[in-house]
Amino acid sequence: MTFLQPIRSILLKDLLLEWRDKDIVVSMLVFSLTVVVIFNFVFDPGSAEMQATVPGILWVAFVFAGQLGLSRSFAREQENGRMHGLLLCPVDRSLIFTAKMLGNLLFILLVEVVTLPVMTVLFDLQFHQQWPRLLLILGLGTWGLATVGTLFSAIAANTRSREVMLPILLFTVSVPIILASIKSTSYLLSGRNVQDIDPWVR
Repeated sequence: MTFLQPIRSILLKDLLLEWRDKDIVVSMLVFSLTVVVIFNFVFDPGSAEMQATVPGILWVAFVFAGQLGLSRSFAREQENGRMHGLLLCPVDRSLIFTAKMLGNLLFILLVEVVTLPVMTVLFDLQFHQQWPRLLLILGLGTWGLATVGTLFSAIAANTRSREVMLPILLFTVSVPIILASIKSTSYLLSGRNVQDIDPWVR
């Protein structure tokens, strides 16, 4: 058994469960789109205030929608003792974590793929030739969020108040990731030089 087989099996299980139930991605997507639509009515398209707040709106939608999915990541395994069965598998615990993290990463990325075009149209965003860098920023920020969130989701799943504990842990520790993502996106939208963005990406 190679180290990829357990990751693939657990990841495939999570994807099949989500395909059947559709409770994680749908709730994340509805929340993310709701945030975007609400803020679209708050600011006038093309205004300076709108341009200044778009990066924050974008990442607020992604982070809070991601938190909804992360809260269900290990909570779903607690049902019917499935977590015990998962831990009894003769594989390294890090492989279980990696598989769960990849599942969360895919779910958040799926929400971003749908939300970003909608936000681009509603807010009349002009990325010009910056799409590759924007995708890099989204990928790195989402990867960091999914990694930290999966860890704290596993910790919070064993507490009584996991619905409260996860946001507290996640948002506190993820502040550097969120700030770097917002700053990088803001510089990108304002047409700043790549040299200004690189320190935040690193």
